[in-house]
Amino acid sequence: MAPRARVRAPELIGRGGWLNTGDNDLTLTDLRGRIVILDFWTFCCVNCLHVLDELRELEEKHRDTVVIVGVHSPKFVHEAEHQAVVDAVERYEVHHPVLDDPELATWKQYAVRAWPTLVVIDPEGYVVAQHAGEGHAHALETLVGQLEAEHAAKGTLRRGDGPYVPPEPVPTELRFPGKALLLPGGTFLVSDTTRHQLVELAADGESVVRRIGAGERGLTDGTSERARFSEPQGLALLPDGTVAVADTVNHALRRFDPATGEVSTLAGTGRQWWQGSPTEGPAREVDLSSPWDVAWFAGRLWIAMAGVHQLWTYDPEAGTVRAAAGTTNEGLVDGPAEEAWFAQPSGLAATEDRLWIADSETSAVRYVERDGDGFAIRTAVGTGLFDFGHRDGAAEQALLQHPLGVTALPDGSVAISDTYNHALRRFDPATGEVSTLATDLREPSGAVLADGDIVVVESARHRLTRLRLPEEAVRVDAVAHRTQRVATDIAPGTLRLDVVFQAPEGQKLDTRYGPSTRLLVSSTPPELLAEGDGAGTDLSRELVLTDGVTEGVLHVSAMAASCDDTDSNSGSAAGTNEYPACHVHQQDWGVPVRITEGGARRLPLVLAGMDG
Repeated sequence: MAPRARVRAPELIGRGGWLNTGDNDLTLTDLRGRIVILDFWTFCCVNCLHVLDELRELEEKHRDTVVIVGVHSPKFVHEAEHQAVVDAVERYEVHHPVLDDPELATWKQYAVRAWPTLVVIDPEGYVVAQHAGEGHAHALETLVGQLEAEHAAKGTLRRGDGPYVPPEPVPTELRFPGKALLLPGGTFLVSDTTRHQLVELAADGESVVRRIGAGERGLTDGTSERARFSEPQGLALLPDGTVAVADTVNHALRRFDPATGEVSTLAGTGRQWWQGSPTEGPAREVDLSSPWDVAWFAGRLWIAMAGVHQLWTYDPEAGTVRAAAGTTNEGLVDGPAEEAWFAQPSGLAATEDRLWIADSETSAVRYVERDGDGFAIRTAVGTGLFDFGHRDGAAEQALLQHPLGVTALPDGSVAISDTYNHALRRFDPATGEVSTLATDLREPSGAVLADGDIVVVESARHRLTRLRLPEEAVRVDAVAHRTQRVATDIAPGTLRLDVVFQAPEGQKLDTRYGPSTRLLVSSTPPELLAEGDGAGTDLSRELVLTDGVTEGVLHVSAMAASCDDTDSNSGSAAGTNEYPACHVHQQDWGVPVRITEGGARRLPLVLAGMDG
């Protein structure tokens, strides 16, 4: 095995303190002798949630040698609130210690540039690998096996129970509910996300009528008692009276029949969609990626595919799915549906002529409308990935903070579940104005109309809250924020961008069908780059910065596919394995930059490995 670079791991510090440790603070000295995987995450980020799920099997399999430590590094102001991190750790069933680092102190010490990023520390306290983005579970499994063997032989591996201490469970009827639907009989169907169930509540919004699902993670069809979900979210009535369910972590679309209580699968394979996978076909044969909400519009069921920043549709008559809008690039770009960019669309609401969208990571409200023979995407409120806040007034200057839900109101306006502002907002297309309807909610994630009232899913208070639609808006002091991430100083002129990718041990780049890497570069504002934007297959590129532009954001999307290297396997001859196991590694970076004399002339972004 080739020798690794020896870089001492910086200490773990965070003003918010430690969670899941029984009120004990941890240091790297406490963890010496264990293989430590730092997971830099933030709970708004769907890619971070994917990685949490990728790590579950590794965490269980190597529980006596590996300690995973979540380092919560916030993007949004709300994510810097300690209670919000406590809630997120329970909501997403994080079963390892978590350091709450609201000021990004440890993030900066480890020179992290993207959510999610994984850093591996060996039992002697040295950083041995870094991986950005998703798809690294196989590489981590291989590396952990090597480190276990190496340090067992050296006598530096310490086995035993880890420092994780589970919190005490809290009894409530709902636990972090996601979305709600008013059923024709006047009851409410709620996705009880953290308990992996659907719950039917009486018309009072409180009394439980029945629970649908066994309450444990799984992808199982059948009766209400037998069926299993995994963090279900969006709900929509289908024309036949059944309910479509966005079964988010199962990457599936399910059907619930209120009349019989039966649950079946409409779409998805249970596997997560990756670049290069089919984007249309028989619904049960095409992979999906974190479907978050669903709505019936224009004769189809539309799906907010948060995991790949797209909208898809399901045709129940043909039994097919297809990508309908979005390129999979993350950002805010309007235009023809197939050219638009989204950023974790998480809420949908249909009217006769528009499909409203809560585009959470751009803190935006957008919509789909017909455009000739196709569809176009427009933005009503929001400007991009890094500007957010709570500001009412004209839509072009109004600010939201990570909204997760939209609700069409009878007067043609739209109610917005402005999740991280703990508020219910309103956009009126007739006046172009944004106002605030209610505050003092706790992470509202959706809302439905009932008997002239609006019933809000107060996710972090574990309940439905009924409100009268007010005639006048609430006065709220305006606040505007930008991400806390420190801008990278770069020199004017030419900047070399290097995406660092080292194939995992025993693998090589998969070139059987052409280039195995992809790089896409763009910027905000677009005029930041004079040359170098666009797509290509080389992971290095020369970027030319425009004179006179002093700051902006570089958007970099990289993908690399690696496969088992049969030539390097002991006893294997070249070509003996026609279908080697292959793995896709991908990540999107948004790097705030400031152009200044004396700044860096090279920008390294580590996809996998170590920057030499």
